[in-house]
Amino acid sequence: MDLAANLESLRQRISAACVRAGREPSSVTLLAVTKTHPPETVMQAAKLGLNLFGENKVQEARAKVPHCPGHLRWHMIGHLQSNKCRDAVELFEMIESVDSLHLAQEINKRAEQASKTMPVLLEVNSGGEASKFGYAPQQLLAELPAINALPRLELHGLMTVPPWAPNPEKVRPVFRQLRELKEKCEQLLGAPLPQLSMGMSGDFEVAIEEGATLVRLGTALFGPRPKMAKT
Repeated sequence: MDLAANLESLRQRISAACVRAGREPSSVTLLAVTKTHPPETVMQAAKLGLNLFGENKVQEARAKVPHCPGHLRWHMIGHLQSNKCRDAVELFEMIESVDSLHLAQEINKRAEQASKTMPVLLEVNSGGEASKFGYAPQQLLAELPAINALPRLELHGLMTVPPWAPNPEKVRPVFRQLRELKEKCEQLLGAPLPQLSMGMSGDFEVAIEEGATLVRLGTALFGPRPKMAKT
C-alpha cells in the first residue's frame, strides 16, 4: 500500500469534484476511516497531514486512540449503543450517528456529567433499508425541536450511509434528498447546519457534487481492511 499516493489521488479527485460543483476544495473535509487499522497506520496517515479520523466502534476506539498522537481529532461514525455513550462522549469530538431522541438524551446526560458540549450529526436512513440504522426523514423532522433543545448537544448537520450500488450515479438521488432534508431542518430551526457527512470510497465524488462537506474514506485511502483477530 502506498498511502501517500492514495492520499494524493483522493485529494485530486476531491478537488475535481468540487470544481464540477462550483465549490472550493476547502469546503470538503476528508475523514479517514480507521476501522480495524492499527495505531501505526493512523500515525503514518497523520505524518501525511491527516488529522481527522473516524471509528465505527467505541470499544475499538478505546483501545486505539490512546496509542495515537494526541492532537488528532476523532469522530464516532458507527451505530452507538446507549450504554456506550459515556465512553463516546469522552473519546470523540463529534458523534455523527445520532439516530433517535432517546440516544440524543443519553448523550446529553453523559455530556452534562462530563461538563462538556457534544457536537452531533443526525443519521438519516435515506434509503429506507431495514438493515441500517438512522432516522426516517419525517421522524427526524418531528423530533428535531426536542433534540435541538438539549442543552449539552450542538446540532451540526446530517449524516447518511446510502444503499450500496455498483454505479455511484444510482445513489445521487439519496445524497440530493439528504441535502434537501438539511435545508428543511435549517428552515425549521431558523439556523444553519453546516455539515453534511455523506459519501464513502465508492461514491464520494457524487456526494461532493450534491453538497457533502465530510467524506468518510477508508478502503480508498488505506486499501482493504485487515481482518480483526478473534478473541
